[in-house]
Amino acid sequence: MNNERTPAMDANFDAAYLATADLDARHYLDQVMAMVGVDGLVEALAQPFLLAKVDQHAAAVRESLTAAGKRVGSISLAGYARSVIAVHQRHGRPLPTPDSVDWSAADWTVLRLVAVCHLADAADAF
Repeated sequence: MNNERTPAMDANFDAAYLATADLDARHYLDQVMAMVGVDGLVEALAQPFLLAKVDQHAAAVRESLTAAGKRVGSISLAGYARSVIAVHQRHGRPLPTPDSVDWSAADWTVLRLVAVCHLADAADAF
């Protein structure tokens, strides 16, 4: 048995902050899921061409997060979704709603957000 003392935790570590960040991220992902995720995933399961597009976007999101050294989890996925929505809004476009999306011609933003929801569901990030 080793009696060496374990190093003290980093003084900057704040478990409460991490818990709050995770809860905030999960809440944000829930909002994105309500905005386009539920309907998008239902439509994707019914339309193979849409499912293929969502899968391609999910692979791109996963690759982007991995390249940035992040794991696919609630905080990284919420941050990614926030960035996609911010760019969308910066271009003066209204946020999509379930009844405003034409799933046969869904745009890049909608497909990317549905892909984030797909990954969040697979990672149990809700």
